[in-house]
Amino acid sequence: MNIIAEHSNLFGNIQVPGSKSHTIRALLLASLAEGTSHIKNPLPSADCLSTAHALPLLGAKVCGIENDKEWIVDGAGSSIHLPSDVVNVGDSGSLLYFLSPIASTFAGWSVFTGDESIRTRPVYHVVDALRQLGATAFTALPESKTCPLLIQGPVQNGTVKTAGEVSSQYISGLMMAALRLKGTMKIELSNPKETPYLTMTQKWLEKIGAKVTISDDFKHIEVSGKEKIDSFDCTIPSDWEGVAFPLIASLLTDSEIVIENVDSSGTQGDAALLDVLLSFGSDAEWNRASGTLTVRGGKKSKNKTGYLSTKNYPNGKAHINLSGYPDAVCALAAISCFVDGDIYIEDIAVCRRKETDRIALLTKELSKVGAKIEEGADFLHIQGVPPILEDGSKNPNFKMHGAKLESYGDHRLAMAFACLGLALPSGEKLEISNAECCSVSFPNFFDCMTSLGAKFSEK
Repeated sequence: MNIIAEHSNLFGNIQVPGSKSHTIRALLLASLAEGTSHIKNPLPSADCLSTAHALPLLGAKVCGIENDKEWIVDGAGSSIHLPSDVVNVGDSGSLLYFLSPIASTFAGWSVFTGDESIRTRPVYHVVDALRQLGATAFTALPESKTCPLLIQGPVQNGTVKTAGEVSSQYISGLMMAALRLKGTMKIELSNPKETPYLTMTQKWLEKIGAKVTISDDFKHIEVSGKEKIDSFDCTIPSDWEGVAFPLIASLLTDSEIVIENVDSSGTQGDAALLDVLLSFGSDAEWNRASGTLTVRGGKKSKNKTGYLSTKNYPNGKAHINLSGYPDAVCALAAISCFVDGDIYIEDIAVCRRKETDRIALLTKELSKVGAKIEEGADFLHIQGVPPILEDGSKNPNFKMHGAKLESYGDHRLAMAFACLGLALPSGEKLEISNAECCSVSFPNFFDCMTSLGAKFSEK
């Protein structure tokens, strides 16, 4: 479906769905456990559902996926086995990179594939890592670096040396696979990126009693195998990657909203986006005790203008390193178009290997609405032009306008563009193609935003 976004102001309370990253980790670890695990507030997104549907191939059982309150996993435990069929991960890179190392711990062949998008994402780094542990692994298509991926195990514990900048997800997959192996797996990373996700995996493994050590520079990781994993109960915290979108939409409009159940555990790197937005002068108050984030934009902000700028940075140039939370690039790029000053979003080469090449597509699509944006190999440079000046008067240099933007089936692009459309001048319309892809990480995104007053209509 195509969605039309128009200028809107937002008011009220919203609760963002549970974290995709936490939900998928919980599902996989529950499938390895003995007994029944209860997962409350799971994210019923496409990626998480792909994970739930894959677990029976290992001998686990997932119940309750028709609702978003609680999923129940009967773990395979000691009866866990080689995947009984080809594993189709859909569009979930997390599932692909997490489960393929786990599958390598079994004797026999496993085959992984997915949709068209997944079959463009690299797996050569997975192949190399598993070969170091003794697996036979290769891609099905000659000279290809992508799925279908074929793996013959079992692997043995040992030392894996890998770059780490391609993705943190297969590193997390290796850490989970180590649970099933005797001894200790050592992972040596030459250039670790997305490190908050490695900390998230560490905390999950420690939750189930595993021994994990990670050096301060994230270059050395050790995980010791665990003979038995007991079932567990957990509540999935809200997804900071989802929080980002109502957050920026409110800051860009004359809005006042409260986002509830905001995760303050420190396990989601995307929470750092709030600090970046505060450095621009945003009006947002995070009450960690109550788990609420109050956001005021435009005329509803404390300064009554909502003016955002880079004046707090040296020479007025904001250099923002996003290597720890690159999934925030779409939201940050969208709001940066309205911030007065130069913004450099850096160390984001991994964004070229997500669902799409987000660096190239943000540059291409945001240019269509009048944004001043250029790309480099691993950065975006945005010359922001705010709609109002610091004194609250209209900025004659603001030229952003409506257009038709392509989402390319990328959920984060679609949500970022939709939020940007709410901030365009009255009368301007922004059309986003294939907007249904938002369900990958934020089911009912448009319904939730509409409940706050967002003007979205289906074309």
